[in-house]
Amino acid sequence: MTNLTFLGATGQVTGSCYLLETDAHRMLLDCGLFQGSNETEKQNEADFPFDPASIDVVVLSHAHLDHCGRLPKLAKEGFKGNVYLTNASFALLDLMLKDAVHIQLKDTEWENKRRERAGKELLEPLYELEDVEALLKFRKPVAYGEKTQILPGIQVTFHEAGHILGSSIVELTIKDQEKTKTLVFSGDLGNPNSPLLRDAEIITQADVLLLESTYGDRDHKPLENTLVELKETLAEASKTGGNVIIPAFAVGRSQDLIYWLGKLQRQGGLPQQQIYLDSPMAISASKIYAQHSQLFNIDDPEFIKVAPKGWQQWLQGLIYSETAEQSMAINRIAGGAIIIAGSGMCNGGRIRHHLKYNLWRRNTHVIIAGYQAEGTLGRILVDGKKKILKILGSEVNVEAKIHTLGALSAHADQSQLLQWASHFREPKPKLFLIHGEKAAALSLQTCFKRRGWQAQIPRVGERIMF
Repeated sequence: MTNLTFLGATGQVTGSCYLLETDAHRMLLDCGLFQGSNETEKQNEADFPFDPASIDVVVLSHAHLDHCGRLPKLAKEGFKGNVYLTNASFALLDLMLKDAVHIQLKDTEWENKRRERAGKELLEPLYELEDVEALLKFRKPVAYGEKTQILPGIQVTFHEAGHILGSSIVELTIKDQEKTKTLVFSGDLGNPNSPLLRDAEIITQADVLLLESTYGDRDHKPLENTLVELKETLAEASKTGGNVIIPAFAVGRSQDLIYWLGKLQRQGGLPQQQIYLDSPMAISASKIYAQHSQLFNIDDPEFIKVAPKGWQQWLQGLIYSETAEQSMAINRIAGGAIIIAGSGMCNGGRIRHHLKYNLWRRNTHVIIAGYQAEGTLGRILVDGKKKILKILGSEVNVEAKIHTLGALSAHADQSQLLQWASHFREPKPKLFLIHGEKAAALSLQTCFKRRGWQAQIPRVGERIMF
């Protein structure tokens, strides 16, 4: 029998991690960071509930930190196996982990200065750059659709997930004691309205299905309505002289936003002439996207011609802000600019500086274009619970208008998840809903029940056999 233990992104969205054990081998699906509140992120410091040296391989669905961010900790604590991932994820993983360790070391240094002054015990970083470098040597890229043996009796096939560049649906074929079983892990399923990536590939057979449920309790607004709202927001900000602040994930969301802004510009619907991409990581990720433009869909022939030449050819007025000095200079702009910066949930990075300098202005517009986990500043803004926020040591009154544009999400919504899963043939696989907050998973579970398919919502640490 094969055992599967749910260790993360179970009852919550972040910390994706699942342990698979056969009689002879142990492997992980993902090894991601827990992100959100301080309490949530404390989970990153805990010991793994297994010996990292005992893990033979890791299979990575994609390069977002909530799926890959604890891999260097795994290497630091003894893991020496291969990490299988797609070709595009190979490049993005280097970028993501080096940026993550840089931010982490910087934050630890700042916190330790505060602790030293207060006579408190100093913190140790989760991992160092040398741990990232060690982990990156274990990468083994695999092309989409290529069935690859990763251990005796275990094969992996990556299928397009349409979430970010290189994202995959993971199909594992496991032969254990003369029985062959198939496990399908959806990873993060993309929104079919993605302007850049191909739709998630349809899978029809499995014995076990792990399905994400991030937006399991809602449908996104129609894309057409969202684009109208985006156009109207930009027009209003231009009319009143305010800035438009957009927190965006460096990989995926930033590139989608640049596409849509370029599209509006070609239609005469973009009055702003200065658009700042204020994120070194997003700039680097955009270059990697351009290098893999063969993975884009072909919905927009004009864009496909321009894409390999770079994003500044597509969006006139796009300014790359790489240095800290360039970023600080943006804060002196009182109006008329669009500022795209990370982090996407406003829980770190340059976006917090821009919010500090703009949230108190009544003519500022903040566009939330992605999922905001519980406990993050982005979630507080979306919920509208507080008018006075403490940002970077300063109290800031929230006077800006907050817009949530769900249709720009890189995740499939409830109807899209149900539609994708409906293609599995009888007998239906055992279904487990993961990567979602409790309310979202429960809502999706109810939808499946109405369709005669029993979905289970596992607990952290729960173990099943198949």
